[in-house]
Amino acid sequence: MQITLQEIQVFTAVVDTGSITGAAEDLEQTVSGVSRALGRLERKLKTTLLRRTTRRLELSEEGRAFLQHARGILASVDEAEEQMAARVGRPSGRLRVDAATPFMLHVITPLANSFRQHYPQVQLEFNSNEGITDLIEKRTDVAFRIGKLQDSSLHARLIGSSRIRVLASPDYLQNYGSPTNVEQLAQHILLGFTKPELLNQWPLHDSSENMLQIKPTIISSSGETVRHLALSGAGIACLSDFMTRGDRQAGRLVQILPDQTLEVRQSINAVYYRNTALSSRITSFINHIVEELGEQPFDE
Repeated sequence: MQITLQEIQVFTAVVDTGSITGAAEDLEQTVSGVSRALGRLERKLKTTLLRRTTRRLELSEEGRAFLQHARGILASVDEAEEQMAARVGRPSGRLRVDAATPFMLHVITPLANSFRQHYPQVQLEFNSNEGITDLIEKRTDVAFRIGKLQDSSLHARLIGSSRIRVLASPDYLQNYGSPTNVEQLAQHILLGFTKPELLNQWPLHDSSENMLQIKPTIISSSGETVRHLALSGAGIACLSDFMTRGDRQAGRLVQILPDQTLEVRQSINAVYYRNTALSSRITSFINHIVEELGEQPFDE
């Protein structure tokens, strides 16, 4: 008896979501239906793909081997559908987009409606991760990365750069005063990041003329959390222009030490896996983002 595409989809969904319940929600199927499909697949292959424990599902060695084939089959089906859609000039199908939460909220989601108006056949799936996402493991089509790229297996298209600034709310400055030089920052509440440590380098010179490495008082893994802390008057933060332009224009955040601030920019790239055929879904989405943002997307 031959295995079916639906059984392969169920298997990969269980792996990706980590549970049969999660796969059922993702595929909009019943839990019992997903469980039966997974059981049929294992019987047809005459092996155990997933070991069920009381807490989680774990891939067996055979399951890990089959997963590579399964992802290749699904990618081939997606590519075939894409090629057929391209023949009639209509990008279609699901497009999985990944970005850090601040970039997703402040840049990507505001442009989702206009993209859908141009390409109604494309179903968008947005996922936010604060760390680096494995595009293949998460079946991500395109991701937006901020800062220096390290993964050589990815193709990248630069879509812009965003300056970083040191900022605080008017309430914080009223309560704690505004520093007039870099040395005074040590007496203030500084908001920083758990990782990477590079994000705790601020665009100011220390006493040795190096980039200032701060010792944060409050830290978070999320840039959006740091932004909200700054807006609430909890401390001074260093954030990128793409997420604070509206706050600065409205006076909710004020730049600190502007005359001493260095011109430091974070590059922003759209990336996709090097071995993936560049689908019209990916091309149309990246082009739309670039066109809507313009030549200087994050400048004041």
